[in-house]
Amino acid sequence: MRVIPAIDLRGGRVVRLNQGDFERETVYDRDPLELAATYAAAGATRLHLVDLDAARGGSDNQPTLDRIVGALAIEVQVAGGVRTLEDVERWLDAGAEQVVMGTTAVLNPSLLETLASAHPGRILAALDVSAGSPVAHGWRTKAEATLAVILAAWEAAPIGGVILTSVDRDGTMTGPDLDLVARVRRLSRHPIAYSGGLSDLSQLPWLGAAGASSVILGKSLLDGRISLEEALDAS
Repeated sequence: MRVIPAIDLRGGRVVRLNQGDFERETVYDRDPLELAATYAAAGATRLHLVDLDAARGGSDNQPTLDRIVGALAIEVQVAGGVRTLEDVERWLDAGAEQVVMGTTAVLNPSLLETLASAHPGRILAALDVSAGSPVAHGWRTKAEATLAVILAAWEAAPIGGVILTSVDRDGTMTGPDLDLVARVRRLSRHPIAYSGGLSDLSQLPWLGAAGASSVILGKSLLDGRISLEEALDAS
């Protein structure tokens, strides 16, 4: 089980949302670059970096993300507003190890496959699920396609994996949605990185048994519920 710390940015600040709701936002008084460096010093080998503003189609946090990607010696996967070949190549050229495509991957899987074919293994597909259904556009819109249909459309694409987020559990620290992980595992051959609700290190083996190969930790680290060093030791 690979442990990946996450930093979500909105308006240049480190934030966490509750169940994907931008009106229920917790702002943390942490410098994004210093926080990223702290995670790297703790032993993390990869960072999940999310631009929430870009994900909703608004102004982005590109200067801050550039600083983090350029400064860290560890791998960084960038998410939020990555929708075109130009977006993909811009972040890969900047030094990102991988980029995450969400809305485009869900609504236009043929484009995802085309872009992934141009950069095999360097694109991750984000599958955000709320009330059992995939959502897009910064978690605001329910997708017309079912979870099974979307995963089937991704199956042949040479992506690096699926970032699976339980929106209902995200930011709640009420425990992971193991049924969702198991369902996606049955439907997809791609590696699964899970995010949403993790609150205790004892839950890591449950995720592995359900089919996840990585876990993304956000609020639990920022609130001190989980120690990154201990999580890395336990993984």
